[in-house]
Amino acid sequence: MKYQKGKMSEIQIAYIGGGSRGWAWTFMTDLALEPSMSGDIRLYDIDKKAAEANEIIGNKVSARKEAVGKWDYKAYDDIKTALKGADFIVLSILPGTFDEMDTDVHMPERLGIYQSVGDTAGPGGIIRALRTIPMYVEIAEAIREYAPEAWVINYTNPMSLCVKTLYHVFPKIKAFGCCHEVFGTQKVLKEIAEEKFEIENIERSEIQVNVLGINHFTWFDYASYKGIDLFPVYKEYIDQHYEEGHQEQDKNWMNSSFECVHRVKFDLFRRFGLIAAAGDRHLAEFMPGNEYLNSPETVKNWKFGLTTVDWRKEDLKKRLEKSRKLVAGEEQVELKPTGEEGIQLIKALCGLRRMVSNVNIPNTSLQIKNLPQEAVVETNAVFERDAIRPIVAGEIPEKVRELILPHVENHEYTLQAALTCDKELVVKAFLNDPIVKGKKCKEEDIRMLVDDMIAATLDFLPEGWK
Repeated sequence: MKYQKGKMSEIQIAYIGGGSRGWAWTFMTDLALEPSMSGDIRLYDIDKKAAEANEIIGNKVSARKEAVGKWDYKAYDDIKTALKGADFIVLSILPGTFDEMDTDVHMPERLGIYQSVGDTAGPGGIIRALRTIPMYVEIAEAIREYAPEAWVINYTNPMSLCVKTLYHVFPKIKAFGCCHEVFGTQKVLKEIAEEKFEIENIERSEIQVNVLGINHFTWFDYASYKGIDLFPVYKEYIDQHYEEGHQEQDKNWMNSSFECVHRVKFDLFRRFGLIAAAGDRHLAEFMPGNEYLNSPETVKNWKFGLTTVDWRKEDLKKRLEKSRKLVAGEEQVELKPTGEEGIQLIKALCGLRRMVSNVNIPNTSLQIKNLPQEAVVETNAVFERDAIRPIVAGEIPEKVRELILPHVENHEYTLQAALTCDKELVVKAFLNDPIVKGKKCKEEDIRMLVDDMIAATLDFLPEGWK
């Protein structure tokens, strides 16, 4: 990297999973809109053709007159070459295919176990992790050998276990996980504040929050807008709108699979006194299975969606077609801010700004005092030149801590299961998962489910499982 007159050039970013049909375009957009940085993007993907398509798309974006950030995109044949000399590494991979995810999400339904996402918690999250962890072991080993000083940004789910694996393999790695779920809850609070105080266009970043929890099960115990405590405002809004929920101002992205009017959030606030800071689809999966996910009818009553894998498969077809059109020049990537913060975090780590954002890293500084140090937690941190300084979030209330602990335990069970190919640890994690426990399934049925789910994903598991 080279610094000159407030700008950083020759930044080297390795993008592992660089054939992404979606997230990569978000990344390209935000890079193109940032005038203070430029450099090279090294795209590596096991699907080389997909990475080559993004090479073409990325260079088309960078060549546009309105692109103030200039980057050179190139697809690489091997991870070693992509990583060597990298300043930053972005990890965004799909572990397996949507056929495997179909099993993750829908096979447990035979026992009445419903999952609204299936990539983080529940049986689906556990089995997905068995596929993901071995890949992350290899990635961490490669980073340790070829780019040990690089900053590593993870976007892959299950977020907590991906970050946990990176640190397990390479304890000195400079890795963190980014997730935008907190931003969504800040947006809800901003919209409620705008309505309450008749103010227009509050910036999401103006909603100051203290973040504590684990990824996709995060909470606020503090929320403020320019000196105004938003907790009483939020409570008043819930009291008035508990049944119908909150309709977001921008609903263009929403469909039945992603429907959310935040009624689960509202209910959790009434029960625990904190603002749950993720989408309802994620929050529901961390709670007992006889509550928000008891049945499709229950989900409908709470007004959120079960994201089917059939929807994901159809969406992939559309994204593949969009990729073709972008490569052919029949369409262009829309250059407008995406609302993600990854590029701004890179800018801060380059020393071009200082900022505070939510981040997933191990709890080694006891950011959350009453969770284990080995847990990967989500709290705020200060980002500045070549440093992330976690902010102490304090203690999480005991009743919420009790909800979080089974998931923290399952992260350890699942990591060890993946590293040792130990089916009994998978069974233990299933039986400990709140979704499963809430349905009161027989152990023999859970064991059979574990067997069948592992068998269905065997092509993406190490030899030890076979």
